Amino acid sequence: MKISSKKWLKEEVATADAPAALGPYNQAVCAGPLVFVSGQLGLLPGKKEFAGPTVKEQAVQALENIAAILDAAGSSLDQVVKTTIYLSDLGDFPAMNEVYAGYFTGTFPARATVEVSKLPMGGLIGIDAISIRD
Repeated sequence: MKISSKKWLKEEVATADAPAALGPYNQAVCAGPLVFVSGQLGLLPGKKEFAGPTVKEQAVQALENIAAILDAAGSSLDQVVKTTIYLSDLGDFPAMNEVYAGYFTGTFPARATVEVSKLPMGGLIGIDAISIRD
């Protein structure tokens, strides 16, 4: 199958309503109907500080950051099809799950959750997402 290159051009997504990238990457990239959101920490937009010291506070902010990026891309949390969650301590899984369940309704996205040895800036949680857009 041949895909038209015009239909699948990559588009950068950037919004001041979510933290700026910490390195040489974009907050998200769109390719056709797909939106690939880079890993989001629980950082406050416009600041390099976490929303709070707990995984719940950081999870809420990470998901709010993802929601803002998806909005800028013409999508929403309702259209997320896959997430990956990175926890610095898998013991935080129940607390993260409680927050996560409040952000997704209906058909939950596919998901992987893994424990990592460290996250940037000492974060407790990072979340990336793949979504569709109209």
